[in-house]
Amino acid sequence: MSAPFDVRSADVLVVGAGPAGLSAATRLRKLGVANVIVVDREQQGGGIPRHCGHPPFGMREFGLVLTGPAYARRLVDRAIHSGVELQLGCSVISIDHSAEEIIVTCATHRGPLTIVAKRIIIATGVRERPRAARLVSGDRPLGVLNTGALQEYAYIQHLLPFRQPLIVGTELVALSSLLTCRNIGVKPVAMIEGRSRPTAWRGAMALPRLLGVPVRYGTRIVDIKGRPRVEAVSLRAADGTIETVTCDGVLFTGSFKPEAALARSAGLEIDSGTGGPAIDQFARTSEPRIFAAGNVLHPVETAGWSWREGRRVGEFVAQDLKGDLPSADRAIHLRPGDGIRYVVPQRLVPGGGGLDHLQLRAVREVSGTLVAYERGKAIRKQPLTSGPERRILAPTAAFSTADADITIGLDCQDTKTIRSDSACA
Repeated sequence: MSAPFDVRSADVLVVGAGPAGLSAATRLRKLGVANVIVVDREQQGGGIPRHCGHPPFGMREFGLVLTGPAYARRLVDRAIHSGVELQLGCSVISIDHSAEEIIVTCATHRGPLTIVAKRIIIATGVRERPRAARLVSGDRPLGVLNTGALQEYAYIQHLLPFRQPLIVGTELVALSSLLTCRNIGVKPVAMIEGRSRPTAWRGAMALPRLLGVPVRYGTRIVDIKGRPRVEAVSLRAADGTIETVTCDGVLFTGSFKPEAALARSAGLEIDSGTGGPAIDQFARTSEPRIFAAGNVLHPVETAGWSWREGRRVGEFVAQDLKGDLPSADRAIHLRPGDGIRYVVPQRLVPGGGGLDHLQLRAVREVSGTLVAYERGKAIRKQPLTSGPERRILAPTAAFSTADADITIGLDCQDTKTIRSDSACA
């Protein structure tokens, strides 16, 4: 016999039980939205922080310094206590938005589930690029992981994947991996970064020094050796010299990509710069009844930032259910110019309101002037010093009166690159 076919209804369906999704759902309930369902394919809610067994989490949300798992539990508990229905172990298979109400097909261990929703928030987060996507050659031994896999081994399965790994990357998540290594008794042999400076703030790089882990800049991994486990790696320094370093694992960190497969399969517009769904300042995607929040929009922000953004998006959805948002039909487009990788949101509708800031990322380390152009004329200039993965903010209100598409880029005549390569190339 086939499994029973369960059909549910929701005012708002949130896909993703991480900080952004749980925050949005909790805010919706507090604003009086009656039927809010959160689904997540994992068996536990809380998102990535539940894999991070170290502080600091929760200062903005709870006024406390918490470990990742404790923070995740508080987010889940707060959502449930507010009246949010949490469906875990529930994978969304498809979203059909061709009718008046949106039909979402899910798979659960109990059988198929269909949810008919008035609005949807996609909050599916990000994933790290695997080794294959980084085009690193060599053998295929055991012991090559990304940070998510390390934290799964360490905090969920209580396994020790290696003892002396090489860490690739200097984003904040690389520093998180250092803390995980310390917690499980692992001593990395080194941390390497292809750029000439760290991706994280320089002050944060005191952590590897405190833990006795050397950091090597201008260094890239070119080969992995070992069978059946990692035995060594070949590294290329900035001057072209090759060195072999003995280790028993390679940990690739950072280089995030939005988990946007669901948005793509639903036919939503995907931004080429972020790899996530394109939105307006109210977080509406190209289908105005489907919103997006958190790191599916911009790889990558902290849990606290995602929580705050999810809260705002919950407010926008509540307003939309009341018919209080401006029409999504008339919008100008925001496009990245010279030296800028992406701009979020990608559209602005007339009337102002919405997210307080545009978020941008530079292609490379730069120091100069950020310029916004409308019809080829500079309408706003802003001093800028930034690395390639640093959050750059510009006030959305500054563009509220624009009536033509805007390009935001670096003024190449007034910009110095922190590195020798050109940010305007």
